[in-house]
Amino acid sequence: MNIKQALRIGTVIDVRSYVEFSGGSVVDAINIPLPELTHRIDELKELKSPLILCCASGNRSGMATQQLAHLGIDCINGGSWMTVNYHMSCIQEEG
Repeated sequence: MNIKQALRIGTVIDVRSYVEFSGGSVVDAINIPLPELTHRIDELKELKSPLILCCASGNRSGMATQQLAHLGIDCINGGSWMTVNYHMSCIQEEG
């Protein structure tokens, strides 16, 4: 599944800090900082999957993807939040 397909059906999770997230984010993204991720597994399991993980550059979201995939959660690394935001805008333009 590519990122556009995932964005149409899944949930965006931004793993940056609360301060970083407050400076700009993907519309409707949920902010769960990377250090909190494993403590909020039950919450994550309730969200629409796949989970599209993003951060500032793709590094933290890559780590988050590995952690969650290891726990059996359907997720993909969306990379930077700006990349995910770009793909979201493309989907909106497509209608």
